[in-house]
Amino acid sequence: MNTNIVERSKVVLLNIGASPILYLMIGLSIVSLGIMIERAIFFLRASDNLQRLAEQLATRLGRSDLAGAKQLVVHSKSAEAAVVLAGLNRIEGGSAAVEEAMSAARVIQKMRLERRLSFLGTLGANAPFVGLLGTVIGIVQAFAQLEAAGAAAGSSSGVMGAIAEALVATAIGLVVAIPAVTAFNYFQRRIKGIMGNAEALTHIVLSHVKATNHSARENPGSGALSHPHKHSSDDSSGTRFDRISSVHN
Repeated sequence: MNTNIVERSKVVLLNIGASPILYLMIGLSIVSLGIMIERAIFFLRASDNLQRLAEQLATRLGRSDLAGAKQLVVHSKSAEAAVVLAGLNRIEGGSAAVEEAMSAARVIQKMRLERRLSFLGTLGANAPFVGLLGTVIGIVQAFAQLEAAGAAAGSSSGVMGAIAEALVATAIGLVVAIPAVTAFNYFQRRIKGIMGNAEALTHIVLSHVKATNHSARENPGSGALSHPHKHSSDDSSGTRFDRISSVHN
């Protein structure tokens, strides 16, 4: 029974051959290349000068210019600006509401940034194994030809061709996997930098809200967006500038 299963499996592998595996790998490489290009264009369009954004945001919040702060980020396509805008829209609700809104926005933006990257990660992890499958099929073909031809001198060319096909399958698997893993790791680093920038901008907004609330408690007659301690807000926000990292690293 076991012998029959082995023989049938060998026949299936010999009938399939390594060529379908190669076509599959080529197709996957085309898809992965398309994803790499699309994500590269997306990250390029969504980039912004975060150092300048942080400085201008802190300045306008320090002047209690909420409308100006919103105008600063509303036209930006960056994920960091979207997180800031979510917090500014809830600034009337206090620091807790701002923090919750910006935390939710960070999660949403992270999902947006990671779109389609799981395919690259999965492909990079499994492409060598798919290539190895082609290698195994090629080796099975080589030994089958060697077994069928016996010791005939003319059998060497067929065996060598089958082994070459097996090695090609392995090479294709590596060619597909290496760029996919490289691109996946690069985009993950970009996402980590963007999320770090969004975290820093979150602290800038929160520092302003908390300073405003503190001023409002000390001066009940002052408005929620107008307080005499503007410079303290600037100072506390300014300490966050060093946390802004370049997303191009």
